Amino acid sequence: VQLVQSGGRMVQSGDSLRISCEISGLTSENLKLGWFRQNPGTEREFVAALGWGFGSALYENSVKGRFSISRDNAKNTLYLQMNNVRPEDTAIYFCAVAVVPSPGVGYYESRAYDYWGRGTQVTVSS
Repeated sequence: VQLVQSGGRMVQSGDSLRISCEISGLTSENLKLGWFRQNPGTEREFVAALGWGFGSALYENSVKGRFSISRDNAKNTLYLQMNNVRPEDTAIYFCAVAVVPSPGVGYYESRAYDYWGRGTQVTVSS
């Protein structure tokens, strides 16, 4: 299983960008997927999730209305569309896939996920 990320770059506050995560070795159609982000010296934090059976995508409060998670099953690729970005969105962004059921572990917890991308840096300047 491989998760290959791309799309991270430096942008200005208010800009938009889309980061991608191409998944190989698994079919994304029925997978539980997520995006997390992390800055040096801090814990990895939940950003967005898809496919967890809640009927819709799930988002961390600070990105609701600005970020959108989606997948292209034909390309086996996960996306995070980031609009109206802010300096506090600066982080390394990681995509993740949950395969093994983890009873009692929430979609927003990094330990729920079994496979991870290597991360892509997003830097937002003010």
